[in-house]
Amino acid sequence: MDRTKTDADWQAELPPDRYAVLREGATERPFSGAVYHNHDTGMYTCGACGAEIFNSDTKFESGSGWPSFWAPENAERVKLIEDRTHGMLRTEVRCAACDSHLGHVFPDGPKPTGDRYCINSLSLNFTPKNNEG
Repeated sequence: MDRTKTDADWQAELPPDRYAVLREGATERPFSGAVYHNHDTGMYTCGACGAEIFNSDTKFESGSGWPSFWAPENAERVKLIEDRTHGMLRTEVRCAACDSHLGHVFPDGPKPTGDRYCINSLSLNFTPKNNEG
C-alpha cells in the first residue's frame, strides 16, 4: 500500500464524503451507511487503499447505528490510537496500511473478544465471498 500519497492525492481520489471520514476523521450519521445492514458473507476492506480489514464472520448487530465487528481480520491490519477529542477518552481505529480513519473500538462487544469495533460504512468496501468451486 502506498503511504506516499499526499493529502491532495487522497482528495482527488476519494469522493468528498469518504475523504471526510477516511482522511479527516469525520463520522457518518448513524444508521445511514451502505454496509450497516449488510449480512452477506465476505470481506470488508479499507475504503481508501483496499486492505482487508474485517471478515463478515466477526460482524454483529450492536444497535449503535454503525457496522460493528468483534475483531479485525488480523490485529496487524489496524492501528489503535488514543483519542481524546470531544471531551472523551476513546480508542481510534486506523488502517495500518494507509493510516485512514475507520472508526473507534469500545470494550462492550460480544465474546470471544469483548470488543466492539464501531466502524463507519464510508470507510469500508465490501467484497462478497465467491461461493463457486
